[in-house]
Amino acid sequence: RPKHLPLPLLIGDIKQLDILAKPLSEIALFLAKRFWPGGLTLVVPKAARLPGYLGNTSIAVRIPAHPVCLALIQAINNPLIGTSANISGRPSALTAGEVRQQLGNEVDLIIDGGRCPDGGESTVVDVTGGEVVILRQGIIPEDEISRVAEEYRKIKEPCGLL
Repeated sequence: RPKHLPLPLLIGDIKQLDILAKPLSEIALFLAKRFWPGGLTLVVPKAARLPGYLGNTSIAVRIPAHPVCLALIQAINNPLIGTSANISGRPSALTAGEVRQQLGNEVDLIIDGGRCPDGGESTVVDVTGGEVVILRQGIIPEDEISRVAEEYRKIKEPCGLL
């Protein structure tokens, strides 16, 4: 992973955002509740106390759907830095064997939790400005993110007027 890219955080519970991020917009919470755990990474305003290598003004966070990863995060009750297990620019590894092929001796430990159930990169959505901006199309299609964002807007509009 290029050093200039911030490191995403994997969290075990949405409540962990209270210490990691500034208060989230309602649309950010709506998307999180709809797609977490799962393949949505949200870019949110970073709490000032977090180190710069996680991002300057924002951080990327996700609750993973993989049961082994989620259980580990919940057991330690702390976020983990978690990027995809691949060499930058190459396809994401979906099995422990694929991780071993790509990264070999570059990592100290590979936990074989079976095939990655999501099957690819997460969809990355920036909600730092209160709007939904898709930064990377991943396993959740852009039209599904847009549909849920529109659903949120309809709920928030009084009697459909605005």
